[in-house]
Amino acid sequence: MSGGIQDVRAEDITAVHTESGVRIKTARGRGGFVKDIFVRRMSLHTMKWVFWMTGNYKQHADNHYDPNALPVIQGINYRDIVANNVSMAARLEGIEGDPFTQICIANVTIGMAAKAKKVPWTCTDVEGITSGVSPRPCDLLPDQGQKKSQLATFRPSPCPLIEWCSKLAPIGSIICD
Repeated sequence: MSGGIQDVRAEDITAVHTESGVRIKTARGRGGFVKDIFVRRMSLHTMKWVFWMTGNYKQHADNHYDPNALPVIQGINYRDIVANNVSMAARLEGIEGDPFTQICIANVTIGMAAKAKKVPWTCTDVEGITSGVSPRPCDLLPDQGQKKSQLATFRPSPCPLIEWCSKLAPIGSIICD
């Protein structure tokens, strides 16, 4: 990722025998952005990770990149996901000094495989919130409780989420033009 992608909506997805359900990859020197991504109603079967976001991809198209260019990863929203036979729930690794922010995950149930990793979530340099997620997410994505299960709301049209996600505004308090 070196350009930008924004306002992506994906729903009603079934994936079987894949490496990951959702994957975002970038690195220092790539620049660009991934913002306002909404994914809902996924049914996932037999995979390594449900969520995989990495800022440590370590690949560049050529040697003429700006090593100081940092990507912006923010407003990533997942809800209503059921997965089974998963080796690891999530591998979320932002970039030191440039965390991935506004990650909202709600109403997610992950059934771990018999030989799953002992620690189902690994998280570094990420910020966000969760609600109704099992197994319990990492401490960097604190659970807001079931009454906040609408946090990662699927927006039918582009809508700014910066204040919404960071302030945990209740549903209906944001008006999108």
